[in-house]
Amino acid sequence: MLGTLLTFFAVGLVTLVVIGVVLSIVGTVFSLAFGLAGFLLFKVAPVILVGWIVLKLFERRRGSAELSAADREWLESGR
Repeated sequence: MLGTLLTFFAVGLVTLVVIGVVLSIVGTVFSLAFGLAGFLLFKVAPVILVGWIVLKLFERRRGSAELSAADREWLESGR
């Protein structure tokens, strides 16, 4: 009887430790994922958006750039 209770206690203790480790790993992964997503969304995306807008404004001011004959020939040749 006492052996059975100690076995249940040991199994329960090991289960709680394993569940704690698994949940801490899952929490770390989610934390890293949300941190990376936040960095990309709030730090990188605005810089890319501003760069894209500036390039579009320069392109509009310059006019649409036409390909030179040599460039067009190179593209059509498939090299």
